[in-house]
Amino acid sequence: MKKLKITLKRSFIDKKAKTKKILRSLGFRKRGQTVIHKDTPTIRGQIEKVKHFIEVEEVEDA
Repeated sequence: MKKLKITLKRSFIDKKAKTKKILRSLGFRKRGQTVIHKDTPTIRGQIEKVKHFIEVEEVEDA
């Protein structure tokens, strides 16, 4: 199964509560942090909502 390597590129201080909630649910706590998630429709939907804050790479499951 493919996985997504997601890196937070911009800070979410002073952003809307909904945006903060999405970024927190993805597992981000600070700028520059990288998380890995399974490639699911739920995660893809969250990524689409906050795509201007993050950078996404597809990686193969090791």
